[in-house]
Amino acid sequence: MVMNKKITRLRRAKRTRLKIRDLEVTRLTVHKTPRHMYAQVTSSDGAKTLVCASTLDKELRKKMKSTGNIEAAKEVGKLIAQRALEAGITEVAFDRAGFAYHGRIKALAEAAREVGLQF
Repeated sequence: MVMNKKITRLRRAKRTRLKIRDLEVTRLTVHKTPRHMYAQVTSSDGAKTLVCASTLDKELRKKMKSTGNIEAAKEVGKLIAQRALEAGITEVAFDRAGFAYHGRIKALAEAAREVGLQF
């Protein structure tokens, strides 16, 4: 069977999500495309989205020149952390959805930690 990038990424993501579900803690999930970054805080089983942020938000689009770079990921990280703290969520498990922890994923995580989100 020939595996492609998406299938192997989803297999890695599934492994991570099973471990997070056992922890029973809210989950910060990120997703990236070449053009945009998305982040959402969900319940541990993934059934309910508690807060979300992305480069598609109007307030972020006004600030940014480009939405597919590290600077945009930092802004999304700050915004998701602010919204989570406003909702009373201080601790999350970081679900990188099978993406490698570098570049935009790392920038988003570090920006969220700077604002005060713990994971």
